[in-house]
Amino acid sequence: MAKNDSNRYLEIIRQIRAKEFKPIYFLMGEESYFIDLITDEIIANALNDDERDFNQTIMYGADVAGYSAVVGMAKRFPMMASRQLVVVKEAQQINDIDLLHYYIAQPLMSTVLVINYKNGSLKNKKLLSELEKTGVVYESKKLYENQLIPFITAYVQEKKLTIDIKAAQMLADFIGNDLVRLTGELDKLQLSMGADAKHISPELVETCVGVSKDFNNFELVNALAARDIYKANQIVNYFESNPKNNPFVVTISVLFAFFANLMICYYASDKSERGIMQELGLRVSFQARNYILAMRNYNAYKCVEIIALLRQYDARSKGIGSTSNISEGALLRELVYKIMH
Repeated sequence: MAKNDSNRYLEIIRQIRAKEFKPIYFLMGEESYFIDLITDEIIANALNDDERDFNQTIMYGADVAGYSAVVGMAKRFPMMASRQLVVVKEAQQINDIDLLHYYIAQPLMSTVLVINYKNGSLKNKKLLSELEKTGVVYESKKLYENQLIPFITAYVQEKKLTIDIKAAQMLADFIGNDLVRLTGELDKLQLSMGADAKHISPELVETCVGVSKDFNNFELVNALAARDIYKANQIVNYFESNPKNNPFVVTISVLFAFFANLMICYYASDKSERGIMQELGLRVSFQARNYILAMRNYNAYKCVEIIALLRQYDARSKGIGSTSNISEGALLRELVYKIMH
């Protein structure tokens, strides 16, 4: 079925920029960022500027009277150009998608038809199979937390920049997997850099985005891994004073991911730095060293206890199993104390 690995979109974009077009692109899924990115690349590359007036049509699902109108438009021949482009945005609002079957069987090769089907995926497997034989089907899924840093790194590399791993982690922890906002912040960082600057540092992220380079979830994980009580409490104090920039739900998610991975490390056959990197799919060695340090400071039984604590405090933050109205800052203080004692 539809390919949806995290780097698939790069392959599609490479083909588009090489002018290797398919007659149909069916772009679907929960993550709108990749759908819009691929669509924008097709619009930028399918036609020359002087061809667009007569050969580019952008339609919106709410305004389309069924797929018969889409097919009718796709069957037109280009005017004074080698191809025409038809883009259907918000296509999930059109009900009779099965009518697309008749066009897929014999598409017009001089048409590039792009269908944006957002906030879900097409369930008709037969239709999907037919689409894949004819064109490109791409399912755009939300990125997991462990995919954010590779995404950030790839994004800045595309702009001929580099980024410090700590800066990337700060952004990932602070913004999460809202890719539209994340890429927007990266674009702002690039604009704020000098003409000759090519590296995004933690200091730049702190200045431009507003997340502290010293007091953030990245540093909290480091402090807990090292069992550094003083540093961990400094960070907790900062979080309690700046709750809007450091929501408890994000912190608990970051901590859970770390200790869940730590649990995997105990059972890794190779507990060396390289072995841990391979086991967890890590990109940089210092991340593996953090897990090795944590294994020295917490045994497997304590790790199980910590994971249970994280679940308990996550529930308490949502009002489950809590009889008192306790602030998120106080919850985090309790949690960090119990983790390290």
